[in-house]
Amino acid sequence: MEVQQFYYDNKIVKKFIYATMFWGIIGMSVGLLLAFMFLFPNLTDGISWLSFGRLRPLHTNAVIFAFVGNAIFAGVYYSTQRLLKARMFSDLLSNINFWGWQLIIVGAAITLPLGYTTSKEYAELEWPFDIAIALVWVAFGWNLIGTILKRRQRHLYVAIWFYLATFVTVAVLHIFNSLELPVSALKSYSVYAGVQDALVQWWYGHNAVAFFLTTPFLGLMYYFVPKAANRPIYSYRLSIVHFWSLIFIYIWAGPHHLLYSALPDWAQNLGVAFSVMLIAPSWGGMINGLLTLRGAWDKVRTSPVLKFMVVAITGYGMATFEGPMLSLKNVNAIAHFSDWVIAHVHVGALAWNGFLTFGMAYWLVPRLFKTKLWSTKLANTHFWIGTLGIILYALPMYVAGFVQASMWKQFNPDGTLTYGNFLETVNQIIPMYWMRAIGGTMFIIGMFIMVYNMVKTIKSGSKVTDELAEAAALQKVTKRRTAGEGYHTWLERRPVKLTIFATIAILIGGVVQIVPTIMVKSNIPTITSVKPYTPLELEGRDIYIRESCVSCHSQMIRPFRSEVERYGEYSKAGEYVYDHPFLWGSKRTGPDLMRIGGKYSDNWHLNHMYDPQSTSAGSIMPAYKWLIKDELDKSDTEAKMRTMVKLGVPYTDEDIARAQEWMTEQGTQIEKNLYSDPDFAKTYEADKKYAQENGEEFVEMRDREIVALIAYLQRLGTDIKIKDANELTSNKN
Repeated sequence: MEVQQFYYDNKIVKKFIYATMFWGIIGMSVGLLLAFMFLFPNLTDGISWLSFGRLRPLHTNAVIFAFVGNAIFAGVYYSTQRLLKARMFSDLLSNINFWGWQLIIVGAAITLPLGYTTSKEYAELEWPFDIAIALVWVAFGWNLIGTILKRRQRHLYVAIWFYLATFVTVAVLHIFNSLELPVSALKSYSVYAGVQDALVQWWYGHNAVAFFLTTPFLGLMYYFVPKAANRPIYSYRLSIVHFWSLIFIYIWAGPHHLLYSALPDWAQNLGVAFSVMLIAPSWGGMINGLLTLRGAWDKVRTSPVLKFMVVAITGYGMATFEGPMLSLKNVNAIAHFSDWVIAHVHVGALAWNGFLTFGMAYWLVPRLFKTKLWSTKLANTHFWIGTLGIILYALPMYVAGFVQASMWKQFNPDGTLTYGNFLETVNQIIPMYWMRAIGGTMFIIGMFIMVYNMVKTIKSGSKVTDELAEAAALQKVTKRRTAGEGYHTWLERRPVKLTIFATIAILIGGVVQIVPTIMVKSNIPTITSVKPYTPLELEGRDIYIRESCVSCHSQMIRPFRSEVERYGEYSKAGEYVYDHPFLWGSKRTGPDLMRIGGKYSDNWHLNHMYDPQSTSAGSIMPAYKWLIKDELDKSDTEAKMRTMVKLGVPYTDEDIARAQEWMTEQGTQIEKNLYSDPDFAKTYEADKKYAQENGEEFVEMRDREIVALIAYLQRLGTDIKIKDANELTSNKN
């Protein structure tokens, strides 16, 4: 039998490990800053690119795609080569994967704080980045599949199955959710509208968690836990059941993010049913991971690597028990829009993704640099500080969620809301926000300890070189099943067929849920009184998107007595038919805005944006003073309207031709309304006089961004008469 010598590519693993640690510090630091902004809302007062709305998507993208993404690539590139007994297919593709991914992250770090965002959860990057992500992802998949095809190991180990499913599914999710029509270099509109956009987004959003934050990490678990424990995986059969049931069921669960919304009931119920079923495969994987450590518990007590991995797998079990529970309608009615969801998300992110990454890094780095971990004591210190940080982060957020849900839903004996002022709830949970900030601080201190430990370990080791290995060449055998060979054992040596089957498994759920919602118009009844936004309202909506107001405010009133009493008539699917993208939101740090139009004066909105605490004592909303000063850019308005026409919004040629005049008319009316406030009139005229006397350019109020935003906010919920809401005429063609 011919034995071949070859070299594993360790340099690419080293690059991704370095990037993981660097972006982990960046992403978590931004998250910690955001946590303190809940306590000190004007911490970055007046700096638009450091506002909460601009930084929040930067935090989520940096943690998910920069920190976790680089960790995935590091683990996949290391384990794949050793499981397949082959160097990666192409060093060039490996480097395109690495440098392309880092450039995308840098681009995100620049554009998101500047306000270039689609507003879609976990998919905020604009269309040029979507294309770049697709290309880099194809390079990764090409490299992975090429390596599989030139392997020296006949059967594909379970970790490789998860890597293949990750590649295929993320590609499908990303492409379909990112379908958008560009307006300019960094502005686009989703091709889907309202309810359709919401379904596609959460089909993507939930399964981004499933197939970017879960399946690749399960693959890493199946490789690194047995390696670290020096024991085989507990059950091969359980891993088969775990893999196929998980990838088939997971893809159906997205609609559980939209329960009690305007999404059709059949889609909601499908999401609930499959979400509940998810607990079986998820816990099957957890059990397989934990039971692999049977007989190795003495080693767990002494090994920081295994400590991190045990807590990671336990965190995965907790999060995947809670997910199906949160999908039950009666539980979702309490938890949705509250801080309970924040706790849930961070148990998964900090424990499952964070701790498995830390454990993997502590195991990998000494081996890559042919040395021992510099300090086991520091690694154990990191473990305990990080664990306590997770507890201090999550538990207060669970409490905050219950407090919010309880206060939002309480009524007095006379039928009025007990806590009619939304801020009463906010003030009650400030102590929990303090505890979250402390927990987050502890977690990131642990991260700094790890980085220090890693730097010292690397310096004590030898220079990274490619690792020499040898293995027998793969001998050709019949493609047919041999006598006594199980079907799945046969499938494991047929990577193309396995990939095709996995693709079919993940496509079924997506097709069943999404195609009827998009193709069958009667699923989204139209309302004749709902009209497109005026040009000024459209510009205001884009400012709302730019500032990520959707991060804190929902536009979806659920059919609950408490919400109807607080906000107005519950939301109808037909009210969103011109919303590209949808802006339903996923958390209420502030009240719902679906029916805010006409509730307050234009002056109130101006003062609220300039100094929120002046209109709402105790508010934790930051000031948006630049909106009052900055001139509205109207240069792309016509292009935006023409793009909307392509998407089915019924603007006429006349509407587009008179867009500038129309904006001036509506802006002038809002300006007149603002003059009704003597303080505004006095200040505005003084500023105008000062500019004229000093030869400075003065922007009329009607041409400022705040006026466009006011126009949009005053429009919300006014297309239908609340008293006639139950008698709406629908077109079900």
